[in-house]
Amino acid sequence: MISLSHFLVLGAILFCLSVAGIFLNRKNVIILLMSIELMLLAVNMNFVAFSHFHGDIAGQIFVFFILTVAAAEAAIGLAILITLFRNRRTINVGELDNLSG
Repeated sequence: MISLSHFLVLGAILFCLSVAGIFLNRKNVIILLMSIELMLLAVNMNFVAFSHFHGDIAGQIFVFFILTVAAAEAAIGLAILITLFRNRRTINVGELDNLSG
């Protein structure tokens, strides 16, 4: 049987991978967005694991709202990314430092 500690260790590994993805790759905006989404999913997995093992459904309901906000964040982030790419012809974060006119 899979215990709560197994889920927490897996969530911690996913969270650390997402933090490493953010710090190691600061140039590509798409990978930054994917790392943030992976971070949210790691936290959501911990909410679901605690909710299941404590017999309370509140954590799973909270995850539903987090996933809704994360989907909206991803859609808005990709829309901004497409607009920046159309205007600047790059998604390199280092070249997107000048946002004026």
